[in-house]
Amino acid sequence: MRLTALIWVTVAFGLGCSTDPQGPTPPKSPELSRAMRAWTPGPLDTCPISVHDGYSTIGPDGKLYPTWHPPVDPATGCTFGHEHGRDPSGSPLSLAAGPIPFGYANEQLDQFDPTLARHEDHVGHKIEWERQIPMNVEGVAVDVRCDVLTKLHQGTHSKDAFTNNLHEIVYHLKCSDGSEMHVTMLSAIGRPGEFVRSCDREAHVSVGPATPANSPVGNGKRVIPDRGCLEQFVLVPQGAASMFNVGMKESWQTSNTLRLPNNKPLAHFNPYFQVVSPSRFHDPAGAAQLGRSIDVCYQVEANGDRAKGGACLATNNGATTGIVFDDPRSPFNGVSRVVDINTNLIYNATGPDTWFTDPFGKNASPVSFPGSIKQFVARLDNTAVPFKGPLIGAGRNYGGPGVHAPN
Repeated sequence: MRLTALIWVTVAFGLGCSTDPQGPTPPKSPELSRAMRAWTPGPLDTCPISVHDGYSTIGPDGKLYPTWHPPVDPATGCTFGHEHGRDPSGSPLSLAAGPIPFGYANEQLDQFDPTLARHEDHVGHKIEWERQIPMNVEGVAVDVRCDVLTKLHQGTHSKDAFTNNLHEIVYHLKCSDGSEMHVTMLSAIGRPGEFVRSCDREAHVSVGPATPANSPVGNGKRVIPDRGCLEQFVLVPQGAASMFNVGMKESWQTSNTLRLPNNKPLAHFNPYFQVVSPSRFHDPAGAAQLGRSIDVCYQVEANGDRAKGGACLATNNGATTGIVFDDPRSPFNGVSRVVDINTNLIYNATGPDTWFTDPFGKNASPVSFPGSIKQFVARLDNTAVPFKGPLIGAGRNYGGPGVHAPN
């Protein structure tokens, strides 16, 4: 993927050939996106920025963006300390999609509405894909199979998602019945300023203002563990077993619709992005209301309750001090994830198949406008058979040498 990115730069800007007697004109360097400046190596990371910047691609706006890379650079053996999920080059959709420019929708928002500027960290971009997955209607298999390639910015290490509901999503789908969409947008996941508790999936926890403060309200919800969930399901009395999968699991339930100016839909998709063993939870008593999952393994409540087994087995369970949250030995690093593909609806029988929307997927027009994003939606209506997709990514672990929170 790194070589592909470098080739893209060469093709886009030419080889500098010229008949000028003074020699060839040097190729012009692309303008850097804000996302290209979002990562710097920490004390545990051995790759310099120059190696990281090699994994880049030219976005539709001509700017340079970071893209997928492995946790370890194969050329030098240095480590980045974070991962971006499954290598997209193995997906059949990668030829059409090309390298995914991380942060492109965020960059377009700057132009569309500067008062809504929203830039995300680098490590939260996570990719998952699968080929020829079977579809179903209400649990009954239908004769439709799809290739899916998706990316969500899913930061599970910081306080950001406690309040911020705008997260970049990329969604590529191509099915045997002709259904197809290629979408990039900012997904408004639930309401800004709050999240939903993971252990009951209903209680809303208000935390504080989002950035930007005028973030739009969206459907879906960000389901995140809080201190109460840990006390109920993880910190348990002698003889009980901790239920990490209930008390310390995240579910980012998106609901995304491309819409015309009259609010009529063009396409809808709602994948859920699940994370096992995130490195953080919400703790109203903690610094910045941020709790570290690993600390629970060394904590004994006044009544003797404590975390038992599960991920804590790898942390010298029983000790009072030990591994810190950003130690590569910590099992709470967010590298185990799955995606529920869910519903895929297209309402575009009269076309065209190429549209331009604002960064939130609204105001679709056949003509581009400032801050717009080019989208592809097949010319059909598939709503007569409202098929859904299964869960993908189960059993994969994207950890690697040096991977640690923040990731």
